[in-house]
Amino acid sequence: MSSELILRGRIVTGSMDVTDGAVAVDGGRITFAGPASEFPGSNSAREALPAAADRILLPGLVDLHCHGAQGCDFSEGSVDGARSAARYLHSRGTTTLLASLVTGSPEHLVRNLKALRTLAEEGLIAGSHLEGPFLASGQCGAHDPGLLLEPDARLVGELLEAAGPTLASMTLAAELPGAAVLVDLLAPQGIIPSLGHTAADHHAAAEFLDRAAAGLGDPANPTGRFRPTVTHLFNAMPSLHHRSPGPVSASLRAAHAGNAVVELIADGVHLAPETVKLVFDLVGAENIALVTDSMAATGLQDGQYRLGTVAVTVGQGVARVDSTGAIAGGTATLLDVVRTTVAAGVALQDAVLAASAVPAAVLGISSQAGDLRAEMPADVVVVDSDLNLGGVLRRGEWVTALERSA
Repeated sequence: MSSELILRGRIVTGSMDVTDGAVAVDGGRITFAGPASEFPGSNSAREALPAAADRILLPGLVDLHCHGAQGCDFSEGSVDGARSAARYLHSRGTTTLLASLVTGSPEHLVRNLKALRTLAEEGLIAGSHLEGPFLASGQCGAHDPGLLLEPDARLVGELLEAAGPTLASMTLAAELPGAAVLVDLLAPQGIIPSLGHTAADHHAAAEFLDRAAAGLGDPANPTGRFRPTVTHLFNAMPSLHHRSPGPVSASLRAAHAGNAVVELIADGVHLAPETVKLVFDLVGAENIALVTDSMAATGLQDGQYRLGTVAVTVGQGVARVDSTGAIAGGTATLLDVVRTTVAAGVALQDAVLAASAVPAAVLGISSQAGDLRAEMPADVVVVDSDLNLGGVLRRGEWVTALERSA
């Protein structure tokens, strides 16, 4: 078996944990992934595989929710800036991502979706995610409250025209008048309704998720996307209270039943480690998508930044809105989030599952991303035993050169 590249080390994916594994790549695709002892060919060929102590091979990570990096905010509308941000995220192990937009004016949202459509057509991103403008004003977080709107089917039509087939997800507050109409409009087209930035009670939140799941199950949905999501569970929604359980309880219940996927920003800032571990224990890794909610400061130093129209200051890696002090997205990469999740007590395989195969399945692209299997595009993240980055292979090309010590 002739391959352009063979990597050897411990393989950890959502479905496999092999102590001594090999991944072979040819023509940008994986030709073998499994135990080194089962690598095709003669005994001499297997013995010649380059050993690598302290090396772990992970599938390329998949982020459903990030707003930018390296000084670029996807809401700026700059194609070149967005390309730079996407390529930086690729180089840090996030080989597949949705580019998220914060609330903006209708004109700016149309402009920004057109810019991201270009990136999707170039294969740099998997699509776009609209986080707003149909959000609850009391749970707006880092979104500009002056730009929030009530659900508007006509505006959504304009946004869909701008994005074409590249719009993958939209965050909505379930309790807003007309939210159900938008769910019925979006879901049968395979655009994932995501519950978030909401003050909905348990009943309204549960009804939203049920309606979204039913819509995604419509035979007209051509995308392979079948489960709604919950935008950064716990953040920008009322806390779980024993007499008023709200959207948190509805989300946990739906995820436990396998009818929704909850996002967790497990970066050590947005959630306590005990909360992260609790959710994994309650609903299972197969119903969780680890996300970053990363903003323009990701990969850069503390300082002054913008998130859409909002001024943000980053101090000690924590981004906060200047005017309110609210947390304004994250500055960690998805590999950082995996590392923090493991430090919280979650098994490495579960953390990797939630950062790769689960979000890939949410997007309906399990045959193209989120795993290491023969015939798949060769997206491989090489790390050491402490989950420090050693190299990134995307579609068979090194976007971060392999460090031989990794």
